Amino acid sequence: MTYGADRIYREVSYVAYHFHWPLEAILDLEHPERLRYIDQIADINTRISQGR
Repeated sequence: MTYGADRIYREVSYVAYHFHWPLEAILDLEHPERLRYIDQIADINTRISQGR
């Protein structure tokens, strides 16, 4: 299965912005693992915005 370039750019940008990981490290992640990090980042951002 392949994913569109726009989707990959969004995922990589999101992880890179929050974790400051290099492009190669993020692209080396399997897609499900990258999505798990994205979910974790979203949870962190939600907790911060709610003051928890």
